[in-house]
Amino acid sequence: MHAMSETQAQLAEPEVVPATATPERRFGTILWIIAGLSVVVVIGLIWQAWTATEGEQRAAQDDMQQLTARVEALGRTAEQARRDADSLRGRLDDAAKVNESLREQLLALGERARLFEDTLANLADKRLSGHDAMMLNEAESLLALGAARYSLFREAQGASDAYRLADGALAAIDDAAFSTVRQSVSAEIEALAALKSADTAAVLSALAALRSGATQLPAPAHELNADESGTSRWAHLLGQFIRVRTSDGAATIVQRHDLALARQLYALDLRDAEAAALARDETRYHAALADAQILLKTDFDAAAAPVAAATSTVAGLEDMALAPPPPANLGSALKELRNLRATHALHQSVQAADPGKPDRIKSSGDERP
Repeated sequence: MHAMSETQAQLAEPEVVPATATPERRFGTILWIIAGLSVVVVIGLIWQAWTATEGEQRAAQDDMQQLTARVEALGRTAEQARRDADSLRGRLDDAAKVNESLREQLLALGERARLFEDTLANLADKRLSGHDAMMLNEAESLLALGAARYSLFREAQGASDAYRLADGALAAIDDAAFSTVRQSVSAEIEALAALKSADTAAVLSALAALRSGATQLPAPAHELNADESGTSRWAHLLGQFIRVRTSDGAATIVQRHDLALARQLYALDLRDAEAAALARDETRYHAALADAQILLKTDFDAAAAPVAAATSTVAGLEDMALAPPPPANLGSALKELRNLRATHALHQSVQAADPGKPDRIKSSGDERP
């Protein structure tokens, strides 16, 4: 134990260097340290320089590759541009050829147009062309149709429509001589529009409403009194079918009649009035309504509200003008058109017989400078 403590004490004590050897060793050590550090610094600088050079070389190689790719792309673009230029040059050549062909065609069309104008100038001397003749035929047929439609059926709207179509056909004619016919057509249209005729749809609707309300009409009051007075069985039986009317139209019921039969007769009169309204038969229409009025006064209770309303409605329908007489100027446009066409036909026949004869028959639209 003592030996070990001595050994530890020796180890713990610092090594004593002689004073004569310490500065030299320290200087040598410092030189070696400086030399090592210099070598390390030089190696670091060399490594940094080599690394920078290597990076620059790589960047230069990348730039060179990029430049090479761009040059190649520019070369391809230039080649494509050259091809496009060649294609455009070919298209321009084709367009020049097409323009030359179009120019020749335009010259040919100009020559044809000149010939066409000459032909039109020759045809301009004719008073009526084929188109005008066709329009005149159409206008004449429409005017005749409109006049006949109102004369036969008293239908003002249909006649006005036909006259308007005729006016459109006359408007398509180049000859101004027929403008006076258009004025006559307009006057007849205004005359047809001024007619105050009954609305057929409204009349039929009112008659249908009266027929549907016939089942609500009550029997006259004197029938109840007759039932209470106790008439004979034969009087009851014959009164269902026999009625006596005076010469002035007033009906006198001598026997009791069947209420259902009276309603059916009233409905039949209304049906007859509907048929007359559809046929525009003024006489038959007013006769049917007059019979219906007589039935309302004689066969039903005139004091009842339904009978009074029906009587008022029938009276209003009877006052309506179902088919007013035609206007005084109806057909004047047709006559004027036919006279003008006859005049033109005579003029053309004179010109065909003597072409050298001067034109003496002139209309307001035929004069030329």
